[in-house]
Amino acid sequence: MVRSYGQYCGLARSLDVVGDRWNLLIVRELLTAPRRYRELLDGIPGVATNLLADRLRDLENAGVVERRLAGDGNAIVYALTPWGTELREPIEGLVRWSTPLMVRGPGDDHFRPEWLLVALPALLSRRTPTGRSATIGIAVDGVLAQVRATSSGIEVNPHDGRELEAVLRADAGIVLGLAAGVLALDDMLGVVDIDGDQAAVRTVFGEPVPPA
Repeated sequence: MVRSYGQYCGLARSLDVVGDRWNLLIVRELLTAPRRYRELLDGIPGVATNLLADRLRDLENAGVVERRLAGDGNAIVYALTPWGTELREPIEGLVRWSTPLMVRGPGDDHFRPEWLLVALPALLSRRTPTGRSATIGIAVDGVLAQVRATSSGIEVNPHDGRELEAVLRADAGIVLGLAAGVLALDDMLGVVDIDGDQAAVRTVFGEPVPPA
């Protein structure tokens, strides 16, 4: 059954498509890479398998998600369509908006370090890299994100094997606090572990962009 707010409003019609529970978390998983069904199920703790199947079908019918053959041609993966990929901007806006909700830490909530690949670009986009270009790693719970800072901005990707100038290791809450600008690197030097050039880490965690 098609659910609709029945309102000729861009927000209402957007919520008709992605407003159901779990839909945006499915999009979050697919923003980093296409996923097999099992990978989506593992990456979204708490979702029932039948509900995930229903949500994927709804997103396919809406044109947000599509099925493709995996690279080896032996399995189906789910991926965002070009239109679905445009959800990155509103999702990153929600990540930034959530900063006050994240201050209290994870508590008993599930956490997967792969989610940082969506959160870090959103939070670091408000920062202005200082000094030279730098490529560092941010390691949380065994997952290594690669952060490249240049004069044109900051990019975050899974580590591609290149040599890194430094690796910062810390708990997720600290990394998110540093990226959001609610924690200062100088205050965290006794808490985080930095292997390599500290100046490269400072290049990434520069001054936040003043609010517009």
